Amino acid sequence: MAYQTVTMRFMDSPFSSAPAFDTSVLDRRAWPMGGRLDYWTAPDGWAIRRYQLGSGLRGRMLVMGGRGDMIEKYLEVIAHWAACGWAVTSFDWRGQGGSGRLTDDPLCGHIDDFADYIADLRGLAEDWRVQGSGPSVMVAHSMGGHMLLRALAEGMERPDAAVAVAPMLGLHSAPLPRWLAVMIAQGMIRRGKGRLRAWTQKEDSERQRRMRQKRLTHDPERYADELWWRDHSREIAIGPPSWNWVAQALESTQALSDSEALARIAVPLLILATRADQLVSTPAIRAAAAQIPGARLHVYGREAAHEILRELDAVRLDALARIDAFLDEHAR
Repeated sequence: MAYQTVTMRFMDSPFSSAPAFDTSVLDRRAWPMGGRLDYWTAPDGWAIRRYQLGSGLRGRMLVMGGRGDMIEKYLEVIAHWAACGWAVTSFDWRGQGGSGRLTDDPLCGHIDDFADYIADLRGLAEDWRVQGSGPSVMVAHSMGGHMLLRALAEGMERPDAAVAVAPMLGLHSAPLPRWLAVMIAQGMIRRGKGRLRAWTQKEDSERQRRMRQKRLTHDPERYADELWWRDHSREIAIGPPSWNWVAQALESTQALSDSEALARIAVPLLILATRADQLVSTPAIRAAAAQIPGARLHVYGREAAHEILRELDAVRLDALARIDAFLDEHAR
């Protein structure tokens, strides 16, 4: 695939949801012009890598990735929303991307407690809210979607609108039943292996890479972009989660599902999901959407894998159009 660096051209109207540049020539392997990469310091002193792009004429947007993600994976959609006039802020979750590691294994995605993610989100969002004016919106993918909905359910100050893309509201544990997955994870923690990788991932295995790509996206070129960033910036690369992360994910998603907190979320919410998701539970997403007052849900078919915003253009552009129209309606 050929890449070409371009200067983003903003449209006359900052409130148009149409893309302001031709994404077919956007260099997905370079930082967009005009952005700022820095670190936000959490109350406990942990450095969270943060990226900001856009004029803010439309308002402010906070973009959250999923487990194992880094900001670089979402530069394409960040640039899209910045071109629509949003001041976009994104960040790497504690323990992944450029936000350090919590074990001595640089490829292990570990967290002691999901409450640490929630604390980081709430603190970063408090600072983000005062950095501009106009509508505020949050867009979150996968694990980020879980953190967004859990934080809102726990009373985080709400934005004017929110979007959750393939949110992790339940894990796709097949062929294992959930109860067995819980038993295995807790057993490994009791054996002192909670901070170790939950499975192996051979970095040089082409077969494993092809299998991983099919779970994430039908687009081999966008998947190759992720590998390029990992290979050229090894400090942001990460592999499997720890056993403790797995146990926390199973516990947190079940607790949110079992509580009545979802029914207290009072923010215009759009949820995008896919029936073909092999990482998160689509039935759990449907059940959660039914509990959240006024939530809108669109479920794609086999044409979409887990990373809907990094899919082939037929899906990706449809998803962006749905999100932009929703934000035009609720965050003007």
